[in-house]
Amino acid sequence: MTSDEYNDLTILKSSRQEYPSIHDRTRLETFPNKYPSRDYIIRFDCPEFTSVCPITGQPDFAKITITYIPDLKCIESKSLKLYLFSYRNTGMFHEEITNRVLEDVIKACAPRWAKVLGIMNPRGGIGIEVIAEYLAPGFSRPVMEWAR
Repeated sequence: MTSDEYNDLTILKSSRQEYPSIHDRTRLETFPNKYPSRDYIIRFDCPEFTSVCPITGQPDFAKITITYIPDLKCIESKSLKLYLFSYRNTGMFHEEITNRVLEDVIKACAPRWAKVLGIMNPRGGIGIEVIAEYLAPGFSRPVMEWAR
């Protein structure tokens, strides 16, 4: 790989840290997968995810786990951090957040398989877990038990 292949990683190369305040203005950056002929799993664990309730505006806290099998591209982690941070002031229900994250992962890197797990901290005595999964056409479900 040459450094020219990483020209699109503008967020990672930036020396200035800017935290986006609006979700729709963020993007996930990717880089070429060096092992596209092999199925392997990438997992991101984001234990400090925050958003706000779309009705009350009160903060919601969660753990988001993104697990995927890359095809030709992998997600760059700094852009993912800023992308997830952009939800901080976004009013959305947990079900929408989890599915929106999955859609954005699919759009960014076209994985063979992906799963987003949102474990929302309890509010009013009720915790919520949302699982959204994607399977690319023609690809089988991962057989690796630890991928679950």
